[in-house]
Amino acid sequence: MSVIRALQGADLPAVANMFQRVLLRERTEAPASLVEYMKRFYLDAPGCGDDLRSLVHVNNDGRVSGFVGVHVLPMTFNGRQLRAAICSSLMVEDHEHDPLAGARLLKAYLDGPQDISFSETANDISVKLWTRLRGVVLPQYSLDWVRVMRPAAFMLSLSANRMALARMLNPLARAVDRFYCSRMTSSERRWSGVAVDGAGHGAFRTCEIDSHTFAKLIEPFTAQFTLRPDWTEDQLDHILTDAAQKPDLGELVYVCVTSPVGTNVGAFAYYARKYEIGRVLQILALPGQAGSVIDCLIDHAAARGVSGLRGRIQPALLEAMLGRRIAFLTVASTVVHSRDPELLDAMKNSHVFLNGLAGEQWSRLIGSRFS
Repeated sequence: MSVIRALQGADLPAVANMFQRVLLRERTEAPASLVEYMKRFYLDAPGCGDDLRSLVHVNNDGRVSGFVGVHVLPMTFNGRQLRAAICSSLMVEDHEHDPLAGARLLKAYLDGPQDISFSETANDISVKLWTRLRGVVLPQYSLDWVRVMRPAAFMLSLSANRMALARMLNPLARAVDRFYCSRMTSSERRWSGVAVDGAGHGAFRTCEIDSHTFAKLIEPFTAQFTLRPDWTEDQLDHILTDAAQKPDLGELVYVCVTSPVGTNVGAFAYYARKYEIGRVLQILALPGQAGSVIDCLIDHAAARGVSGLRGRIQPALLEAMLGRRIAFLTVASTVVHSRDPELLDAMKNSHVFLNGLAGEQWSRLIGSRFS
């Protein structure tokens, strides 16, 4: 009879190979670096272990055929200490032999001791499983946003991974963008680009900072949320260390935003690679300051030559984004589950800080290659 049990170190090669086949759709054997990272991410990360563990589904023959990764996120709710369990890498092989394996894995995870369960990367199949088990989709947290800044380079960057010809056209695209964007003024907002001198953020100033300074800004800029992360220094250092190790996405840049009178009003972190689409890891802003922080982000990325920006939405930023020629699309859903109706109401009413650092986007399993 098949069983579901906690992940053990000996399971990691099988889990990594399954990740390679099911999620990456690669037929080659998983490299040792992927196995090592999964150990760091699922077994050795601060807060892992004890009674909150990743789970494997083991067939009758003793072979691992399913996995649900679990990463612990400490949270606070009106002064009450909680634990959230982030669901990542839910995958199953051999559906025909055990079609309920995925549902059983997810149920075992949701039945764990955590106060909150959630995922920000649920696909359509996973969403159906979550909702059948009384999970809830949070549509206001389930959008990706995109801002085009250099239209020709932006279009090429979408196809560069698939077309060698696209990379050859880069010099032409850059010339087109220089001409097109030079004809725009900073006060002009177009869906197709940003002026050479930026989006116009007024007297607000930006200053690049290091990861430790950025980490210290997280607590004051998330205090507005009744349900929010409560990382220890070691946990946050672990997250930011992993987040910086994604060379394919470019350099991870941390920036603080100050008002005309010198008050810190926000910060952001994004991956910058010239002529490519920058991935925004996190935007932080005081209430009422989101618009200025977003303008500063756009200007900063434009100055670095980024062709566009893409990130995960937070409801607190949505109103400010609507007037800034930002497009929205659905790639994956944010889904949550809790047996506490008060916590569930807080999440449904957008009183929770989720996505980005409070999620999975910082993990090297998303956006990194292993060799």
